[in-house]
Amino acid sequence: MRYSTSFLFSLFICSLGIGELHAQSDAIPVDVQRVAKTARPDAIRNHMRILSNDSLRGRKPGTKGFDMAADYVVNQLKALGLKPAGESNTYRQDVPLRRWQVREGGSSLTLLTNGREQPLSYGKQFILNPTPDHTSSDVTAPVIFVGYGVTAPELGYDDYSGIDVKGKIVAYVNGAPNSFPSNQRAYYSSSKAENAVAHGAVGTLAFSLPTDLRNRIETAAPRARQGVYRWLDKSGKPQRTYPDIKGSASLSDSAARLLFANAATSFKDALTSAQKNRPQAFPLNVSVRMQTQTDVVEDVPGYNVVAVLPGSDPILKDEYIVYAAHIDHLGVGRPVKGDSIYNGAHDNASGVAINLEMARLFAGLPKAPKRSVLFVGVTGEEMGLLGSDYFASNPTVPKEKIVANLALDMPFFFHPLLDIVPYGAEHSSLNQEVRQAASFLGVKISPDPIPEQTVFMRSDHFSFVRQGIPALFIKSGSDTGNPNLDGTKLNLNWRATIYHSPQDDMNQPFDFNAAAKHAQLQFLIGYLTAQSDQRPAWNKDDFFGTKFGKSNVVK
Repeated sequence: MRYSTSFLFSLFICSLGIGELHAQSDAIPVDVQRVAKTARPDAIRNHMRILSNDSLRGRKPGTKGFDMAADYVVNQLKALGLKPAGESNTYRQDVPLRRWQVREGGSSLTLLTNGREQPLSYGKQFILNPTPDHTSSDVTAPVIFVGYGVTAPELGYDDYSGIDVKGKIVAYVNGAPNSFPSNQRAYYSSSKAENAVAHGAVGTLAFSLPTDLRNRIETAAPRARQGVYRWLDKSGKPQRTYPDIKGSASLSDSAARLLFANAATSFKDALTSAQKNRPQAFPLNVSVRMQTQTDVVEDVPGYNVVAVLPGSDPILKDEYIVYAAHIDHLGVGRPVKGDSIYNGAHDNASGVAINLEMARLFAGLPKAPKRSVLFVGVTGEEMGLLGSDYFASNPTVPKEKIVANLALDMPFFFHPLLDIVPYGAEHSSLNQEVRQAASFLGVKISPDPIPEQTVFMRSDHFSFVRQGIPALFIKSGSDTGNPNLDGTKLNLNWRATIYHSPQDDMNQPFDFNAAAKHAQLQFLIGYLTAQSDQRPAWNKDDFFGTKFGKSNVVK
């Protein structure tokens, strides 16, 4: 296995121990401090080693490997004395999943200009998205370019202003204006189909800026052609779909340029305006016909693992703090460097392992916290946050009694934990508990160093945000303690070379002392939240609180 020079260099950084906790804090009782100090780096390493072993074959939902991982998690939680909190007094919540795939032989995309037809090449110039609500779909309509395809009134930005797209196909650039705050940029980058439907569009065409290599179809094609998964409701209907969209495609750079051949504004000028964060919309003077044949490929018997530590307060025990980490990964796939097992050691055996160690800390308290604490190992995160979305939409406890979520996914412990990026903290009163715990541990709080990665939308905490529940998603920051090692570059290098590859195994330079410090941090934040007399609330006029949590906003 090969790593870049900068990545290997982290092997030689002097590891900081989880060490002495900082000065005593009145908010954190002495016995809780004592328990926090017992976080075990070696236990986290061992959990990760077991969960990412080749024998589990990548933990893909619906496989024996996922069952083995879930059984391990359940047995660990049982051994700690945590109670079943799934369905029918078990540790399991069933999550019915279905996969759809485009039948490429019966699907096509054609440009129509002045009576002339120009078919594009599937896989090279375009990829169609499955339409789960339509087995067969055929749509022909004029194309309107709508910039980033974003409507953000609170930021004074609207690409749809002054244009009527009803019955039209909209084309837009992936991403969102880089002038947006990090988390809103993430949200608007990921909610374009919903916005297109709200404006009456019947189809979407997405393409990337030439500099955005992550979203180009050349990068996305292999995985996109495997289809999409969705969870099914009790009637068997797929959720998080958009039936009004009759066709949806991703375009290559060359195909996107063809769209602009007859437009009054050139492709180059349109992209320049997008990069300058200027709203824009205009007709492209071309029509597109999209024909999509969608097949049901498989039904997957997915499930979440759910356990509870009952609270100690006679009233507050009926409220819940939810810790979530996804158990699943990608399974067995295309060989890379002679290895086809996508072990997912960092993604996300690490998050599950830390949560298991943190559950041990909670179980070791002399007295349980006032509120109950749920531990949820979710399925289908790699398929689109499906297990967490199912749980947050159909929780095994009353939804209105879930007061907060802390999700953990690839926290990035390849160097000492000296600072954190607490995604979501700035949106709710949970910021207070984050700051108390971070200060106690001597950890700094830093801003998002990679806003272009739209991290806030990409893990299980957002499923809870969508249900109006304040949530946190904490990652390591960029301070490595070594002036010659840039943590942001290390992070981006890992994402470019290891992420979602078979090389995400245990042969990486993990810092397990940093992992144990993550466990301490998560434990203390959850404990402080569980002990508070007031349940967490969204900040006044907060974007996500206003959009999703109107009944739980500070007045």
